[in-house]
Amino acid sequence: MTTLFVRQENGISHRTPFGHPERPERLGAVDDALSQDVFDPLVRVEAPVGDLSLASLVHDQSVLSDLQSARPAEGIRQIEADTYVSEGSLNAAATALGGALTALDAVMKGEVDNAFCGIRPPGHHAERNRSMGFCLVNSAAIAARVAQQQYGVERVAIVDFDVHHGNGTQDIFYDDPSVFYGSSHQMPLFPGSGAVSETGVGNVLNAPLDPMSDGMSMREAYTDYLLPALADFSPDLIIISAGFDAHRLDPLAQLNWVGSDYGWVTGKIMDIAEKHAANRIVSLLEGGYDLKGLAEGVANHVAMLLNGQSIKQDKAAEHG
Repeated sequence: MTTLFVRQENGISHRTPFGHPERPERLGAVDDALSQDVFDPLVRVEAPVGDLSLASLVHDQSVLSDLQSARPAEGIRQIEADTYVSEGSLNAAATALGGALTALDAVMKGEVDNAFCGIRPPGHHAERNRSMGFCLVNSAAIAARVAQQQYGVERVAIVDFDVHHGNGTQDIFYDDPSVFYGSSHQMPLFPGSGAVSETGVGNVLNAPLDPMSDGMSMREAYTDYLLPALADFSPDLIIISAGFDAHRLDPLAQLNWVGSDYGWVTGKIMDIAEKHAANRIVSLLEGGYDLKGLAEGVANHVAMLLNGQSIKQDKAAEHG
């Protein structure tokens, strides 16, 4: 496989208050994880500034205008219970989107098989009409619409393994049969959505996971529900909302995944992409708030995208 890594130098310009879990250091953890020798074959590019007006493809006009109005000349401003904007936040959001679209272009043009974007702020909680949950605009959703409008992709699947349900992505595509949304997430947990009964027009499949469950429960949910539904949808492109906060070390949830679990689920998604989507996968960083857990998850996810193998690690290290 040829795998693109899109990194985001100016992601640090989106600042949050001291102690906030969604912090600039997350991108450093991603860079460090992908600096190992095994990742030398990655094609590496810097995310360019994207056109934030493309947010109108999936968001009401008020979302961007509200963000522009709320952006302070300096410092940090709270716009929602746990969501903030700083003077550089919209530049960071534009570059995160630019990174996602750069990855999409490379995958759709056949320049690479798949791509991973280490970008922030995350996006999957941003709903059609509001920013929330650390998220300003929904880059995964925008990328899906651009794929359809620019490349003529008929069926886009978004698979979300962040520990929190992607209420924003579900909200945006809830009535759209051309986009499949499948999510595994802890329940109960923020934002409170993601019940099995939430099915859209047959295009939404939620697989809630119990607190304190581990990777075996996740694998059962994917094997029994999510993967068959994804295969039945027969996507032309798969976008992954890649959150790494189901890791056992993460402070914001109570699941107990380890690094190899991220490799496993990535590999299973790749199998479907090979069969239905000419290997086309674009993966975007969402959550992951313990830096060690984030790095471990990213390393296993990207190693599978690149080499078809998880990072070799002894069980004591994974669980210790």
